[in-house]
Amino acid sequence: MRVTIRPPTAGDYEAFVAAIRRSRSLHRSWINRKPTTRKVFNRYINGFAPGQHHRFLVIHRETGDFVGVINLNDVIRGNFQNATVGYYAFLPYAGQGLMCEGLRLVLKHAFQKLKLHRVEADIQPHNHASIALVKKCGFVREGLSRRLVKVCGRWQDHERWAILAEDG
Repeated sequence: MRVTIRPPTAGDYEAFVAAIRRSRSLHRSWINRKPTTRKVFNRYINGFAPGQHHRFLVIHRETGDFVGVINLNDVIRGNFQNATVGYYAFLPYAGQGLMCEGLRLVLKHAFQKLKLHRVEADIQPHNHASIALVKKCGFVREGLSRRLVKVCGRWQDHERWAILAEDG
């Protein structure tokens, strides 16, 4: 395994913002709002009800650099036991399979530690790299949600991809 995962801390702010700035061209049409100010970053790591959101940095074991971010969002308990996953890579590590390793670690955490039953990824249909990532990690396409999320000021369709605990 070339990566490890861990929750972000307040001490990660400078390196995190540098990684986001370095990766602007990669994220341009895919991500709404990234934490680029101290206030937004602090809200990102501390601002949600405990257990509802789980944030992970994907860390390159050899260099210690941030490879990307993977978030388990909107965890719902009870009979649902579900979360949605969101992620983005940082340059220069995109396209090297490192986010796949990180996503597998997060899924292991989701299914074994959090005892979730299902993790869903909602992906814009033309985001081929993201679709390739979830396919490689065992997600199955379940359908299309029309105009699901407003991204960069426009409502965007999203494909629904999911993986179940028993699939992983």
